[in-house]
Amino acid sequence: MTARTVSADETLDVVIAMHRLMRRLRRAGHNGTVHPTQLIVLALLNQYGPLRIGELARRVPCSQPTATTAVAGLLSAGFVDREADPTDGRATRVAATPAGLAILRSFAHSEAEVLAGLMSELPEDDARLVISAAPVFGTLADLPVVDPVPDDDGSL
Repeated sequence: MTARTVSADETLDVVIAMHRLMRRLRRAGHNGTVHPTQLIVLALLNQYGPLRIGELARRVPCSQPTATTAVAGLLSAGFVDREADPTDGRATRVAATPAGLAILRSFAHSEAEVLAGLMSELPEDDARLVISAAPVFGTLADLPVVDPVPDDDGSL
C-alpha cells in the first residue's frame, strides 16, 4: 500500500475534534494533582522505562526546559526518581515510581470511563472504528517530530 500526501486542510477537523475530546477527558480526570504534560511524561516512562530528560522532551514533544519543569514537579510529588544512566555515568535518567504509576492509572482510568460513556452513545460501528484506530494514533504519536520551516521573515 502506498502512502498519499495528506494536506493540513484535510486534517484540520481531526485536530480540532481531538483537542476538544482531550480537553473533555482531561477535565473529567483532572483533580489538579498532575499537569497534562506530567501525565504524558509518566505514560512515556511507563511505556519505555527510564529515560533522559532530552529523550522525554523529544517524545512528549516539548522543549527541554518544559520537560525539566514537568520532571521537577513529579520528583517533588514522589512520582518519579532520578537514577544513573548505565551508558553514561555523568547523565541521569528519570524513572516512574510505584506512586507515579498509580496516579497515571488513576487518571487514565477516569478518562477511559468518561470516553466509554461517550462512546456508548455512538453507533456500534463508529465505536469499533474509534477503538480500532488506537494503534494508528499511537504510531502517529511515536513518529519523529518534524519542525515546521519558518518563512523568510521568520514566521511560521
